[in-house]
This record gives sequence, C-alpha cells and structure tokens, in this order.
Amino acid sequence: MTDFQVPFDNNQGERDSRMTKLKQKIAGGFRTLAGAADFATIRSYLSTARKNGISFFKALADALAGKPFYPATCAGS
Repeated sequence: MTDFQVPFDNNQGERDSRMTKLKQKIAGGFRTLAGAADFATIRSYLSTARKNGISFFKALADALAGKPFYPATCAGS
C-alpha cells in the first residue's frame, strides 16, 4: 500500500490482450492464422519494449532498421 512503484492492479495480462480482442471486434477477425500470429508477435514485442522503458516509435524504428530491442534475460531462468 505504500510502494507506489507497484501497479494499482494486476490486470497487465488483460490489458495486453485487449487490443487483440478490439481488432477482432472491428475487423471481424483475422483473415489467416499467420496474420493473427504476426499481429500477436508485433504487439508482444512492442508491449515488452514499453515495459522496459523503450518508446513505441523507437522500438518499431529500431526493429525495422534491423536492430531490434532484446530484453535482458533473468538470472533465475
């Protein structure tokens, strides 16, 4: 209750999947399974970059330039 670095809720997983559900609702779904997989890969990459303090545009520009952001690995994994 006193550590304001901790998020107010633990719904990050729900927030991460909300855009996929919204795209399905607006577009009526994905045309192919490969298209859905590509969409999920890009969203996952951008979400991970954002969680590591990298801006959306910098992460996207670096990825398109062939220098994608790679998050640090956990020592315990």
